[in-house]
Amino acid sequence: MSYCQENILHMNLEPSPSASNSHEISMNSQNSDVLACLNVVHEALSDVKAKDVIDMDVSAISNVADAIVIASGTSTRHVKALADNVADEARKAGFRPIGIEGERDAEWILIDLGLVVVHVMLPTARKFYDLESLWRTAPEVANA
Repeated sequence: MSYCQENILHMNLEPSPSASNSHEISMNSQNSDVLACLNVVHEALSDVKAKDVIDMDVSAISNVADAIVIASGTSTRHVKALADNVADEARKAGFRPIGIEGERDAEWILIDLGLVVVHVMLPTARKFYDLESLWRTAPEVANA
């Protein structure tokens, strides 16, 4: 089991309060889908040498996604390559991107995979927007 997989398994992926009417089997299936998607995202980011990758479990505080992944690239070209690889690998694994934003400027590209939202950013944009603080109530898991 890879380091990323171990960290993903330690995430508390309880369903959001709005999902309380869901059947237990569907919740377990959704949790396994989130873990599978996170694994694909981390492998894709690792393949193209993303920097400072973190996961945030936002399932308890957001109805938009269960997890957020934030990663940095070293240049706009690197950010674009990271985002392209995440989208391509997600498609291959059956996680169809709902939307991709920011590709033209490539300072911050968002890939919405439904259960998981991926933010790939230049370090200056990441520091300026400080998404980690915005979602600070979410548990954080650092990944290599």
